[in-house]
Amino acid sequence: MLIERIYDEDLAQASYLIGCQAKGEAIVVDGRRDIAVYQDLAARNGMKIVAVTETHIHADYLSGTRELAAATGAKIYVSGEGGPDWQYEFDGERLYDGDTIALGNITIKAVHTPGHTPEHLSFLVTDGAFSDQPGYLLSGDFVFSGDLGRPDLLDEAAGGVDTRFEGAKQLFASLRDKFLTLPDYVQVHPAHGAGSACGKALGAIPSSTVGYERLYAWWGPYLAANDERGFIDELLDGQPDAHAYFGRMKRENRVGPAVMGGPAPLQELDTAAVAQGLAEDTLTFIDTRSNDDVHHGTVARSLNVPAGKSVASYGAWVVNPETDKNPLVLLAKDQDQAQDMWDHLVRVGIDNVAGYLTGIEGLPTFTPKLVKPEDLDGFDAAMVLDVRNKTEHKAGHIPGSYQLSGGRVMWHLDELPAGGTIVTYCQSGVRNSVAASALRRAGYDVVELDGSYAAWNAWRNSVPAA
Repeated sequence: MLIERIYDEDLAQASYLIGCQAKGEAIVVDGRRDIAVYQDLAARNGMKIVAVTETHIHADYLSGTRELAAATGAKIYVSGEGGPDWQYEFDGERLYDGDTIALGNITIKAVHTPGHTPEHLSFLVTDGAFSDQPGYLLSGDFVFSGDLGRPDLLDEAAGGVDTRFEGAKQLFASLRDKFLTLPDYVQVHPAHGAGSACGKALGAIPSSTVGYERLYAWWGPYLAANDERGFIDELLDGQPDAHAYFGRMKRENRVGPAVMGGPAPLQELDTAAVAQGLAEDTLTFIDTRSNDDVHHGTVARSLNVPAGKSVASYGAWVVNPETDKNPLVLLAKDQDQAQDMWDHLVRVGIDNVAGYLTGIEGLPTFTPKLVKPEDLDGFDAAMVLDVRNKTEHKAGHIPGSYQLSGGRVMWHLDELPAGGTIVTYCQSGVRNSVAASALRRAGYDVVELDGSYAAWNAWRNSVPAA
C-alpha cells in the first residue's frame, strides 16, 4: 500500500493519495484544483486514479474532486450524511457511516464524525495485504495533531446561527463514540497543519496516533472525565477569526467548483495594452513584491499579494470573484513564477488571470503614504485599524485602535468611517500592506503605520517614562 501526503504550505492543507501497488489503482482524498501533482504522483508509481473523495464540504479552499474526476475518469464519492441541509449538489456516489471503497487489497471505510460540519466523514484505511484490521485514519478536519476542527465555522462563514454549540456537542460524541474506540496504534493523518484557520492550536507534525492524542491532546482529560460542558467551553474559547472568503468556498464546494479542464500556460502581456486596461479599469494589477518594495512605489490602484507561501490566502482577502470581474495581471519574474502563483490562486477560486508582466515600467505608479510610530499620536486619523487577528489584538494593541482582521476587512466596510484618513497596521507590515492596498483601491484614504505594531511597540518601549 502507498499513502502519500501532499501538503500545501499556503493554506496549511493536506490531501492524500492512497494506492494499491498490486492492482495499480489509487484514490485521492481532499484534493485541490491544481491537479498535476496527483497525476504526476500516480504516474511515477504506475497507478491510475480511479476514485476521488473528500472528508466534508470545505470552507478554506476549493475542492479538486470534480477537476480530478473530469481529467482521469475517476469515480466521485462524497458524504451523504448530515441531513437535508448539508447535501452536495453535484453527482457522485453518496457515502454513509460504514460504507466502504475497495482498491485491490485496500479497504477504505467511511466513518461519520460530525462536529466540524454535520456531514463530515473520516476514512479508516485497512491494508488487506498486511492485516484485516485498520491501521490508518484520514481524519479530515475532525482530529488534528494536538487539536480539533473548530465547530463555529458554520456560524462564522456559512450564515449559521449558534450552530457552534450543537457542533461542539457532536465533536464530543464523535470523539467518545468513534475516535476513542479505535486501537491506540491507528495512525492519524489530518487534513490541516499549523497555520490553518480551521482550528486554534494545530500542531506542525504531519501525523499522530489515536493513543498519543488520547493521552496528550488538550481534550483528553475532558473526555476521560466525561465533562462535556468543560470541553465545549474550552473548545469554543479563543478561536481565531475566520476569513470572510470561507463563505464563498462553502457555497462553491457544495454546488461543485467549476472544472477548469487544464488551463493554458499564462502569457506575458504587452505593457501598453495593460496600461490601457488599467486606465479603463478593465484590468486589475497584482503587485507581488514585498511590502517594503511596494512602499517605494507601486502601480496605481493595484493590489498587493506578495509572492511566496501565502498567495492563495492573501489573494482571497482582496479579490472576490463574485464581485470583482476584471481579469488579473500578475507581476512575475518569469512564466514559471506566474504559473505557480496562478496555481495557488485557483485553489481559492480566483481563476480569471489574463497574464503577467515582469516589471512596472510604463505603468501609472504612486507611492503609498506612511506614518512613523512616533508621529502617530499627533496624526489626524478617523480610525486606527488593526488588521491582525482578534487574539493578537487582545494580547496587545495601539490604544484606541479598532480590530478587523485582514481576511474580513473588505466584507465589513460598513464598520469603517465614511470619510477621513484610516491608519492601518498589523504585526510586521505584510498583512497590513495587503489590506491597505484593497482599501485604497476601494477609494479609502489609507496611511500605513511604518513598521506596524512591532515598530510602534519598540518605539513605545524606548521612550523614557515621564
